[in-house]
Amino acid sequence: MNIIRHRAFARAGLIGNPTDGYGGKTIAFTIPQFVASVVIYPWERLEILRSQEERNRFDSIEELVNDVNQYGYYGGVRLVKATIKRFADYCRAQQKPLHEQCFSIRYETNIPRGVGLSGSSAIITATLKCLMEFYGISIPQVVQPSLVRAVENDDLQIACGYQDRVVQTYEGLVYMDFSNMQVDQGYSFGTYAHLDARVLPPIYLAYDLAAAKTSASVHGPLRTRVEDNTQLLDTMHRIAALVPPARSAIEGQDAAALHQLIDRNFDLRSELYTIQPHHLRMIAAARHVGASAKFAGSGGAIVGTCADDAMYDQLVAHMNSESEHWRVIQPQIAAMCSG
Repeated sequence: MNIIRHRAFARAGLIGNPTDGYGGKTIAFTIPQFVASVVIYPWERLEILRSQEERNRFDSIEELVNDVNQYGYYGGVRLVKATIKRFADYCRAQQKPLHEQCFSIRYETNIPRGVGLSGSSAIITATLKCLMEFYGISIPQVVQPSLVRAVENDDLQIACGYQDRVVQTYEGLVYMDFSNMQVDQGYSFGTYAHLDARVLPPIYLAYDLAAAKTSASVHGPLRTRVEDNTQLLDTMHRIAALVPPARSAIEGQDAAALHQLIDRNFDLRSELYTIQPHHLRMIAAARHVGASAKFAGSGGAIVGTCADDAMYDQLVAHMNSESEHWRVIQPQIAAMCSG
């Protein structure tokens, strides 16, 4: 039996987010410690198997209510199903015939849910890679992230930008410019380039296991407000303007400049909407030991730089003392994907 396996990593937005949905610029990286894996193999019928993470048994009604409040009603099966449909629609539109062999498909993930590390798009990205190999279909790499975004934004009505899908497709440390979008095969895309992650100063990622929520609960209302508010659009432009100097700081190994730009990103983002007190506590805790700090995405995760490994150790100790629900890691930024 020919078993096909693909994976996609969690991601963290290092600078520029959330401007990727507004013609902005960002730099983000993938985190191999957190991964979504998809397996597909020939089967007599088309079958989508549930992940072990999709709970349908609870010890009490209160446990069910807490699970729904934290993670919503829907698991990964709908993501896989929507990806299959979008892939079939794409192949039909591009006149790429699919063979008749059915398959069984399943996913597993250890990406923390609801903390803004893009676990949903990781499942979709890995699923798309499996479908491409199973059917022998080639999709241009620049198109793949936009197809993944269409699964969420159009098919599932999950408000989202481009950044996460781009970096999960390309992997590694990626610079993205969405200010001059092009179109291929009906899908829009920006300009994407790999950066050398080896020249980064020490990076940390911290997340709050007790503050999970869906990214759509942030992006949906934010999109409505920004589109109708000139001042908020100007703030988006100022956030995007931080990215070119941040790229220069990375390439020039200017850790002090990068630190200031990351902090400025969060300070500007706080002008877009009211930051929850528990998120402010995480930012304050990181800055207390001298680290830079901003949101990694749209949930309970932050990212930033440390001056050295000693500062990282201080950060871990301080954040552990602040909350038993906070976790801190040093991301091992994933190597780039060839396409």
